[in-house]
Amino acid sequence: MNYLAHAVLSFQQPDILTGNMISDFVKGRNQYTFPVNIQKGIQLHRAIDTFTDSHPSTREAKQLLKPASGGYAGPFIDIVFDHFLSLDAAEIPSEGWEVFSQSVYVHLESQSALLPETFKKVLPYMIQHNWLANYHHIHSIEKSFQGIARRAKFLEDALPAFRLFESEYLLLQKIYADFFPELKEFAQTRMRELSAV
Repeated sequence: MNYLAHAVLSFQQPDILTGNMISDFVKGRNQYTFPVNIQKGIQLHRAIDTFTDSHPSTREAKQLLKPASGGYAGPFIDIVFDHFLSLDAAEIPSEGWEVFSQSVYVHLESQSALLPETFKKVLPYMIQHNWLANYHHIHSIEKSFQGIARRAKFLEDALPAFRLFESEYLLLQKIYADFFPELKEFAQTRMRELSAV
């Protein structure tokens, strides 16, 4: 899953949110340099990613985009699932995505002293381009796809993957709808386990 899902699956717990959002920027045992509850957020993020990567629905979704994306199908599907999450009536916060997103940004900025330097470089772009709220828009998904292609060593153009996303849109949306409730239940259970430690 991508940034929006990790924010949502922090269940409004501030330290969990911090850890969940920075996890990809924390390598190996460096997680143990953070306060305990932020460590739990990092661990939750990693558990979510493991569950997602091994789930049959994710494998099915990857196969749909693989002809155009090869080994990069996973990052594309992370973005696709965040898009469908942003449209999911059962998951839209009562305050709406815009207010939710701004509250995440404000919280992360307040944690600046704890953020990894690499994440600090990303955060201003996340805020400026309102990544969390903009998963709702198709043109933002296309830009996110292009961002993957720019960073990829073996992928020159994201357009074929984006076209496949458009042509398989309804099937991908169904795959998301089957998958996300299971992921949410898993994340809630894992968070309870971490809270009990």
